[in-house]
Amino acid sequence: MGQTIAQKIIAAHLLSGEMIKGSEIGLRIDQTLTQDATGTMAYLEFEAIGIPRVKTERSVAYIDHNTLQSGFMNADDHRYIQTVAAKHGIWFSRPGNGICHQVHYERFGVPGKTLIGSDSHTPTGGGLGMLAMGAGGMDVAVAMGGGAYYIPMPGMIKVELSGRLGGGASAKDVILEVLRQLSVKGGVGYIVEYAGPGVETLSVPERCTITNMGAELGATTSIFPSDEITRSFLEAQSRGSDWIPLASDPDAEYDKVISVDLSALRPLAACPHSPDNVKPVSELSDIKVDQVCIGSCTNSSLTDMLKAASMLKGRKIADSVSLSISPGSRQVFSMLAECGALTDLIDAGARVLECACGPCIGMGFSPNSGGVSLRTFNRNFLGRSGTKDGQVYLVSPETAAASALTGYITDPSKAGSDPAVPAADISIYDVPEKFRINDSGVIAPLDEEAAKDAEVVKGPNIKPFPETYPLEDSLDAEVILKTGDNITTDHIMPAGSKILPYRSNIPHLSQYCFEVVDPEFPERAKAAGKGIIVGGQNYGQGSSREHAALVPLYLGIRAVIAKSFARIHAANLVNAGILPLIFENEADYDRIAQGDRLELSGIHEGLKAGKITAKVISGGAVKAEIPLCMELAGRQKEMLLAGGLLKYTAGK
Repeated sequence: MGQTIAQKIIAAHLLSGEMIKGSEIGLRIDQTLTQDATGTMAYLEFEAIGIPRVKTERSVAYIDHNTLQSGFMNADDHRYIQTVAAKHGIWFSRPGNGICHQVHYERFGVPGKTLIGSDSHTPTGGGLGMLAMGAGGMDVAVAMGGGAYYIPMPGMIKVELSGRLGGGASAKDVILEVLRQLSVKGGVGYIVEYAGPGVETLSVPERCTITNMGAELGATTSIFPSDEITRSFLEAQSRGSDWIPLASDPDAEYDKVISVDLSALRPLAACPHSPDNVKPVSELSDIKVDQVCIGSCTNSSLTDMLKAASMLKGRKIADSVSLSISPGSRQVFSMLAECGALTDLIDAGARVLECACGPCIGMGFSPNSGGVSLRTFNRNFLGRSGTKDGQVYLVSPETAAASALTGYITDPSKAGSDPAVPAADISIYDVPEKFRINDSGVIAPLDEEAAKDAEVVKGPNIKPFPETYPLEDSLDAEVILKTGDNITTDHIMPAGSKILPYRSNIPHLSQYCFEVVDPEFPERAKAAGKGIIVGGQNYGQGSSREHAALVPLYLGIRAVIAKSFARIHAANLVNAGILPLIFENEADYDRIAQGDRLELSGIHEGLKAGKITAKVISGGAVKAEIPLCMELAGRQKEMLLAGGLLKYTAGK
């Protein structure tokens, strides 16, 4: 039987396990990336392992999240990351050099290589033909030390693309259509592979838009072939020698196949507050717009920016709209300036922000109270924008630009018939065939000899890693919080300018845990000393931030019971030594109330069997006995018994 692209890369990097769907496999990792919101913890963890030099082919530390330096905290963390990177063989991308995923596929990504990053949108690299996956910081630290990265062997979904984009539709509309078909949990346990004649009509930046937002499917990753389009892109980046061809075999088999006719697509929008709440833009034309944001790791390529600039050229945005532009990299920013597109954006009334994540993570440019914000981003979770009642819609750059001009959500396919909606036409700009190469924003690490005497500088905001605990044989604890379905890591551990500066300070972060869901949770958890969380479907979807496990650990959470877990968060819970349990019968979720006490005994034997029973105690009496499952690999069971990944690794 033939192999898919992903299966070929997995086979070439397999260190342990068998390629049987659902069984655990260990992969050799070629490249890693971190960003500063997760990087401080990842490098503290790497230092704790005690290996002097990274063993990957390339590891890069990016500063792109916490760039608002309103106090010493972010600047201190940046200094720590820069010094630890220099000492341990890690490349360092300065603040302002760009968003990690955009810069990485421009300057470092290589088809056929494996990449893990402590950011859930690392699958962006799949647009280049990489097996690129989001992971927790501890997993990245282990991979930098030469250890394997473990995942359940994924199934394979094929998305068959036909036709060619037109009618105002763009790459963003492709992934929104896939989300409409599959939902935010439809990719869990799968790799999504794009195939068909429509693939060759898409540029690498367009492919990267699609693989980037594939993270919202819950998929392990997404991937495109590496073909002549890929080669042309790498040659334009002066990296043609990095290219290799990659394609699936004609007889490769897939678990699911869906189809998307690019020619039939029309502009789409993900409505509040989920990326799969997708509707045609044409149905939303009566909605007044307060804010428009163009950028993020999803849509901040040169082509994206030029499309928006060409529509705004010679025009003025609506008086009611505030517009921000965030170029994805220094390369994009400088090329916009050289061809005159930057002037067109500024003259139209746009506010130009630095090359960073910015508004996407609530780091500035929050909408007004109850305001409607159109964003070319990848997530519109409740409160993520920094405004709790903000109404965020996810759209393409073309829809964003058209709406900025009219002041209402506007279908860009009206171009030509409506004089207020010009068509995107990047040919009006004189853009060179090769990208402008200037890597002055990237600092190489010290050589091994110089690194021996290099100092790693830690500021006072960096606090010790929270204590983890070997798994006890019994647990008697209160249900501190009960949540609904699709709880995201933004719900568990919010981002934003108020919180992000404290990413290396778990005690301070703890006061914001579950702030959006229940602001009293931290105090209840502290008062209880130890506790349990009960969740619904797809618990922990979204960002790979391990803080969503480390902060509950600090607050005494010893187990989380849910109907189902998002892959990365489940792994992060185990890494932190927190026991993830799954309802054997989902209806039993309704038999537990917040404030109940749960008794779990014989946990160690339960680990072996993969099952355990919880006694639910209310008012001093047992009101139910509920069977629970443990979907854990043997290595993960050992990690829990040891007290998490770091203690397990130290013991090895």
